[in-house]
Amino acid sequence: MLARIWALVIKEFLAILRDKKSRFVLIGPPIIQLLVFGYAATFDLDHIPYAVYNQDSGFASRELLGYFQGSRAFRQVATITRDGQIAPLIDREKALLVLQIGPHFTEDLLRHHPAPVQVIIDGRNSNTATIALNYVNSILLSFDERWAREHHWGSPPAQLVARAWFNPNLLSRWFIVPGIVALLTLVVTLLVTGLSVAREREQGTFDQLLVTPMTPLEILAGKALPGILVGAVEGTFISLVAVFWFGVPFLGSVFALIVGMLLFIFAAVGIGLMISSLSMTQQQGLLGAFLFLVPAIILSGFATPIANMPELVQDLTYANPMRYFLVIVRGVFLEGDGLRDLWSQYWPLAIIAALSMSAAAWLFRHRMQ
Repeated sequence: MLARIWALVIKEFLAILRDKKSRFVLIGPPIIQLLVFGYAATFDLDHIPYAVYNQDSGFASRELLGYFQGSRAFRQVATITRDGQIAPLIDREKALLVLQIGPHFTEDLLRHHPAPVQVIIDGRNSNTATIALNYVNSILLSFDERWAREHHWGSPPAQLVARAWFNPNLLSRWFIVPGIVALLTLVVTLLVTGLSVAREREQGTFDQLLVTPMTPLEILAGKALPGILVGAVEGTFISLVAVFWFGVPFLGSVFALIVGMLLFIFAAVGIGLMISSLSMTQQQGLLGAFLFLVPAIILSGFATPIANMPELVQDLTYANPMRYFLVIVRGVFLEGDGLRDLWSQYWPLAIIAALSMSAAAWLFRHRMQ
């Protein structure tokens, strides 16, 4: 059995290497992209969860916080009373930023001394962090102008001191490159498996497989293994490039990344085989792959936060394997996560992988009959 599967794997690799570029007509994908980009892809932050650590009991700090409470873009989720409460809020993504006002804020302002306000922000998504800091700066500027006008200051009194966790310099490369590990792994795996069975039908060699001694499960395994191997090599290569070429820090467990990558690849292979089983030609398989790819990428949180999407769209993201793998890969790279930290992402990926592979096996048998 292993020899037959291995022979089919070699055949698949040869077909992949020799296959020319397929032509396809884009009809459905532009419509899907329009809908997805219109509803899900947005760089506007409408609900910024923040926590307040106010060590000052004066009226100036309450007045400044009133500016944030009156803003539609900010939503206070917690009030902090000690330093130890800051890290859990940021680590668990319950708050995007923490406003820390020192104990002498009002006193310093009344004495015409600069009064610093510290913003501790989650820097894992550098784009979101930068936009949020701009919002904070605009509110602080409004407070400064009013205070300077009412108290006859010649210059703005308050000073903003920002600290970004996980990404101190808010480099977009640190946010984008780990996401590319998930993006390209999904693209390559889906295209390899999405065209495998369709290629056999288009070239007229699928019937030849049916008269071989191979069982349907052996044929399915032979079709799945090339996608798994190609996806694993692709993901490993991009991870190495991210660390050694782009300089993205790798702080977590290698084993945790391997487990997440394998579960993600199995889910992608299952989806690709489902598409391939339903396709009669390579053009149909390619079109089906892109019909899944575009929404999967947009609804994964790759470029825009899932929290800013409509609630109905947020519910759809739970069926997207890329959503979970993005959390895994960014957590391993930037946060230093291990297996225990990522368990909440592993089990949904495992369920999606099991369901997609089972559905692919059923569709494959059904189409053979």
